[in-house]
Amino acid sequence: MDRPYKIADQGKAHFITTTVVDWVDVFTRKAYRDIIIDSLQYAIEHKALVVYGYVIMSNHVHIVLQAKDNNLSDILRDFKKFTAKAILRKIQTEIESRREWMLERFKKATETHQRNKNYQFWRYGNHAEEIYTEKFLWSKLDYIHQNPVKAGIISRPQDYRYSSASNYINNEGLLAVTLAANPVVDVLQLSNIKNYIRYD
Repeated sequence: MDRPYKIADQGKAHFITTTVVDWVDVFTRKAYRDIIIDSLQYAIEHKALVVYGYVIMSNHVHIVLQAKDNNLSDILRDFKKFTAKAILRKIQTEIESRREWMLERFKKATETHQRNKNYQFWRYGNHAEEIYTEKFLWSKLDYIHQNPVKAGIISRPQDYRYSSASNYINNEGLLAVTLAANPVVDVLQLSNIKNYIRYD
């Protein structure tokens, strides 16, 4: 269970992992990924959320973020509530070949909890890890950007559209990411990240 990973300091940057129940591969469809992007962009523009990096995989999302108004838990709660409702609505009302199977999984997930009556989309908890050093920040950004490569989806991090790797290399992306400063890197670490960090 994700309970031990609580957000103690609501104003500090955190590495967050939010996962679909039963690891259902919802985000293989563009329409559902776009709901995540639009919701994060809304929080950036209207809720003072800062996003340093992110990746949307088939059944989970990794984000490094920070709340300027010291209310990160509230923002995450609202984000998960809104995206769950929006994605479930789209599953139920638009063409979806996996509709019955997915809704059955989301319905079954409510049997062990009383919070959701009809469907549960996200697993409870956010596996939140506080970012306490610049080195730790970059280890998480590296992990995020390498996810699609390790999954065999693409060969270069910047080629994956639903991640912030392109923001760091090409200064463009789907989301208005706040770029972290380039880290001080030793020679051994450089080979692991030189493929996607642009040094000016």
